[in-house]
Amino acid sequence: MKCPYCGDLNTQVVDTRLNDEEDTVRRRRRCIACDKRFTTYERVELQMPAVVKKNGSRTEFSRDKLKASFMLALRKRPVMTENIDAALDRVVDKIVTSGEREITSDRIGDLVMRELRKLDTVAYVRFASVYRNFADLDEFSDVIREVKTPRAPKPAGNGKAGKKPK
Repeated sequence: MKCPYCGDLNTQVVDTRLNDEEDTVRRRRRCIACDKRFTTYERVELQMPAVVKKNGSRTEFSRDKLKASFMLALRKRPVMTENIDAALDRVVDKIVTSGEREITSDRIGDLVMRELRKLDTVAYVRFASVYRNFADLDEFSDVIREVKTPRAPKPAGNGKAGKKPK
C-alpha cells in the first residue's frame, strides 16, 4: 500500500477490524519510511454487467427493476416473500457469477422465466406472455401446453440408469 504522505510503498498493517455489518475491513497502517499512520478500508465491489436491450442500447443492471418484474408476474399469487427473494437471489447470482461484462435482456428474461416456472405456473405464463410478445393465440396456447406437460424426472444416481454391470 502506498503511503499517502511520502509515497513510499513500504507500509505495515498495525490493526485490522471488521465494521459492525462485517462487510468492510478497516486497517490501520504505518509507513516504514516516514512513520506516519493512515487508515484504509476494504469492501467487496461487485461489478454487475451492463444490460443490452433488444434495440441495442445499454443500461445499468437494476435489481429493483428485476424485482418489479417478479412482483408484477406474481401479483395476487400465493407465493411467499422468502421464495420470491430466493428466486431473485438465484437470478442475480447467475448474472454475477457469469463473469460477463454485458448480458442481454433476453438472457435475463430466460433466467426469470426459469425461476417463475418453479414458483408459480400462472406467474410464469403471465411473464411469458409479455416477454415472448405473443403474436397470436396459438403461441399463448403453446405455453399453456408446455406448463401442463409434466417435465420428465431427472435420473437419480450417476446417470448410468438402465445399464447393467459387466
